[in-house]
Amino acid sequence: MRTSSNPAFRNLPTSPGGYARFGDAPAGLGGGFGGMPGGARPTAGAADRPLTVDDVVQKTALNAVLAIAVGVLVAISGLYLLGIVGFIVGLVVALIIIFKQSTNPALVLTYSVAEGMALGALTGALEASSNQYAGIGFQAILGVVGVFIGMLVVYKTGAIRVTPRLTKMVIGAAIGVIVLMLANLVVGFFTQDGLGLRSGGTLAIVFSLVCIAIGAFMLLLDFDQADQAVKAGVPARFAWYLAFGFMTTLVWLYIEILRLLSYFRD
Repeated sequence: MRTSSNPAFRNLPTSPGGYARFGDAPAGLGGGFGGMPGGARPTAGAADRPLTVDDVVQKTALNAVLAIAVGVLVAISGLYLLGIVGFIVGLVVALIIIFKQSTNPALVLTYSVAEGMALGALTGALEASSNQYAGIGFQAILGVVGVFIGMLVVYKTGAIRVTPRLTKMVIGAAIGVIVLMLANLVVGFFTQDGLGLRSGGTLAIVFSLVCIAIGAFMLLLDFDQADQAVKAGVPARFAWYLAFGFMTTLVWLYIEILRLLSYFRD
């Protein structure tokens, strides 16, 4: 299976033939994927049927709807301090899921609830700060849905083929923008606008567009990862892990689209 730019999917072990062997543990991580000892490959038995596309779609949709519902409730309630709790809990749960490669539905749903709290608080606080931001959250959601559908069409039609070279380019670009974000944050401690990447000016708009483009290509790689998992016939429970991977990319896209919309409204 090709490596994905998504940090969750990138930790999935691979077999020599290129397809996922979800029971093999990466070097240095000890036990196998999903708790299988000795790196034994889990196979779908009578009590655990093979993964299907519908499984991935249903689990991803459930988590997305849950995150949106929680986010709307937090934004309406005005309990914006919940955003801090959401960001912290979301980060901790995400690290647990990634490093333990957990398929526990409770953990994945907790991550979605936490991110819903965080993004709902962020959006609510933004909209409450000025009338010029009214409805910006709904527009950001529409933007994410549009990017998701667009990249799904691109993947299904084969307009852009996912190749090892493309994968390396997307991963390199993602690492690059993260480094720039950190540098901008550090410089921001000493200057008002940092490197200008989040100042709202022309450079900030271009940077956000680049981040959104990278997020879109991350989705493309994630579609391929899920497709390969289905072809490999892994157990259906791994749909939860794949749904978590999609959610991390959707959260990235929402934040960047929300930021870009705020620049235009300013």
